[in-house]
Amino acid sequence: MPPRAPAASMDLLLQIVKEPVDPGYAEAVAAGRTARPRWRLGFALVAILIGIMVSVSVVKNSQAAPEIADERRELITRIAQAEAEQDQLRTRADALDAEIEGLRASALGGDAEAKELERRIALADAANGAAPVTGPGLTVVVDDAPGDSQDSRDRVLDLDLQILVNGLWQVGAEAVTVNGHRLSPLTSIRGAGEAITVDYRSITRPYRVEAITDPETSQQHFVQTHAGVWWNELAKSRGMRYELSTVKEITMDADPGINLRHARGAQ
Repeated sequence: MPPRAPAASMDLLLQIVKEPVDPGYAEAVAAGRTARPRWRLGFALVAILIGIMVSVSVVKNSQAAPEIADERRELITRIAQAEAEQDQLRTRADALDAEIEGLRASALGGDAEAKELERRIALADAANGAAPVTGPGLTVVVDDAPGDSQDSRDRVLDLDLQILVNGLWQVGAEAVTVNGHRLSPLTSIRGAGEAITVDYRSITRPYRVEAITDPETSQQHFVQTHAGVWWNELAKSRGMRYELSTVKEITMDADPGINLRHARGAQ
């Protein structure tokens, strides 16, 4: 039986097997006329450009390094000088306070009238934040609503803290702190951009407000004040944190910003 002639598709496969390289390409290689792919040239140019940019950056950084180091040393020196000056001023202020106490004690004497006057002075110092105090009281912890809400109504504002503090004064608080900052008649609670400041010092959330007062009666009265209603509504409608609890003993330091500015002799 004579062999069958291969089909046209088989002819193509046989040609690919016999001649894997295109004849035109083989002729070009033999003649030395193959062109280098353009992408290789472009890649080389980009690599050279990047190398130049890195070299320039390294040179600039090396030239600026001494200046940066000098500025850093100067800044460190200025900070150290400022801290030393602050320590000297604090020491001087403590010495003056001790001198004032001594002069006051010698002027008052030791009779009953002087003791009563001393007691009134101590009460006034505690009320205006000039003296440390200890006693039972209330603690209120508040914070923003959970989540990433950009609505300002879901965040604690300076107004909210002002209302809270005023409510504590209203129920008879003798002393109040916000995140450890003792409040006085001269204290301000304000907003500064995204932060809240107490006496121009930024505080961070959560906000812890403490008050020295009668814990039982003050807690009952506080929830009925405008501040209690305000924060109860914020907790319910906005999901903000609002925790009110009693504390057996709270210790508060004096406000370092309170100083004796005016004095006059007893009439």
